[in-house]
Amino acid sequence: MIIEINDPQDSRLNLYRNVKDRDLTGRDGLFMAEGKVVLERLFTSRLAETISVLTTPERLDGLAHLPDVPVYVVPQSVMDAVAGFPIHRGYLALGRYAPPLSLEEAVTGERARVLVLSGIANTDNMGGLMRNAAAFGVDAVILDATCCDPLYRKAIRVSVGGVLEMPHYRVNDLIGALHRFDLTPYALSPSGTVTLDQVQPAARSALLFGAEGPGLCDDIMAACTTVRIDMHGGFDSLNVATTSGIVLYQMCRL
Repeated sequence: MIIEINDPQDSRLNLYRNVKDRDLTGRDGLFMAEGKVVLERLFTSRLAETISVLTTPERLDGLAHLPDVPVYVVPQSVMDAVAGFPIHRGYLALGRYAPPLSLEEAVTGERARVLVLSGIANTDNMGGLMRNAAAFGVDAVILDATCCDPLYRKAIRVSVGGVLEMPHYRVNDLIGALHRFDLTPYALSPSGTVTLDQVQPAARSALLFGAEGPGLCDDIMAACTTVRIDMHGGFDSLNVATTSGIVLYQMCRL
């Protein structure tokens, strides 16, 4: 399936064209993965399928296991011209997210840990949150309609491919979904009524995080046990991805 191409106008490369500009508009349900580590996670993901790969002759041997899909091999100059900017990592791939389980199936069982996100619009934060969710064994991630797409190229890269191992689902009514799936909600906030070390999480728990600054809305806070991490030195909060790492480490091991 290795196909050598030297013409940047070759139509077989169209889905890779102008990645930077089209990254936010979607590509018929496809997403773009970038970098060797991310591609290797994509190749083995149970949640996503690989559609094709784009790389250079120098980088081709760096991929230990290639999927049975078209692998376009082009000079670096062609790769940069097609993508619209220098691809320093030398690897791109198109994938399609296709989780085999529904949200209901993903959170079955007596024990569940679910990460719930509201208003996370920053792709770096989204990537960090997804990386932490994968690293600490979260069962699923639930996002509201105001969150950015976890499958943006930069979010996938920041997650080091963790988003490709983390089933995630978008819902319109966060609190309704938590009640439906019998998840006890804990909302992280600098104004939380209890500290993290005071929480003994329920067997089926949802851990809620909002955007830095505005945080979670009042309606969501009112429906949850609100939790804070005490600080020193006049600080009241941490970056949301950093906070999630601390909270998930604590809550997922209990």
